[in-house]
Amino acid sequence: MSQITDYSQVSFITVTEASAGQRIDNFLLKELKFLPKTAVYKLLRKGEIRVDKKRIKPTKKLVLGEILRIAPIRDVPEETEVQQAGSRLVAQIEASIILEDDDLIIINKPSGIAVHGGTDNLHGVIEVIRQLRPDLAYIELVHRIDKETSGLLLLAKNRQTLLDLHEAFKTDGISKYYQALVFGNWRGGERRISNHLQRTEGKGPQKMRVSDNEEGKLSESVFSPLAQFENNSLLSVKLLTGRMHQIRTQLAELELPIVGDSKYGDFTLNREFARTNKLKRLFLHAYRVEFKLKHSGKVYRQEIPLADDLQTALNHLNNNIKI
Repeated sequence: MSQITDYSQVSFITVTEASAGQRIDNFLLKELKFLPKTAVYKLLRKGEIRVDKKRIKPTKKLVLGEILRIAPIRDVPEETEVQQAGSRLVAQIEASIILEDDDLIIINKPSGIAVHGGTDNLHGVIEVIRQLRPDLAYIELVHRIDKETSGLLLLAKNRQTLLDLHEAFKTDGISKYYQALVFGNWRGGERRISNHLQRTEGKGPQKMRVSDNEEGKLSESVFSPLAQFENNSLLSVKLLTGRMHQIRTQLAELELPIVGDSKYGDFTLNREFARTNKLKRLFLHAYRVEFKLKHSGKVYRQEIPLADDLQTALNHLNNNIKI
């Protein structure tokens, strides 16, 4: 929504329909590509970027017609060319595209690749897709999945699709399913787990915890057993809400941590499982999604098998299967 090239002077940007509803930090990270992520957040924190003359938080969502004022950025690098992702990563993401039409791109995200770039990784899925497809006038992530998680990820090719799917997430109009292998034996059949999750305080990597009161956000999942092994259970999980680390936190609270979970799991069990079953990452895979786009009426039902490394780990357990 901007043609500004000289940010050494005060600049103004008017919010258009294409950017209305976006978080301002996400918009600025794309608009000010020549700056490090930390520099963008510093500008927001210092009030160097304002909306309708007011200081704003990074989480503020843009509204159609608002005016962003960006103070002069004095340390603009002479070379503003965005660093491109390597050919290997680009090829990996390109090969992961399993469906594309006028409204959506659906990919089978490999484990180990973040959905968007950050301080630790310059390029995530969205940056690579934009590099791969410069012809697209619009492309945005519909939702996020953890870097360690593999599986289905949705990207919208127009604003209406993005709005339709965001509304679907709020009204149970979309069904997302994961498979998780946990340590321990699942008792009984299908169970609906409902609790409140909130972020832990302090510095360091962000984590979630189950709140004893209702200060956190309501989080609901439906867990169904798929297979029982000697020391592990394979579960199907349907998300009813989409909180950060929701499945991982809820299973850890049940004392059934996900295999390979370095944040909420058991270090000793993870190390032993990696040694005996040849798996060195989180066993969590987004394998199925169902939804209908309101504006087009098109119904999507996409299901994919487990990633190869996860299936290999299961094959190692098969001799001990109970059900």
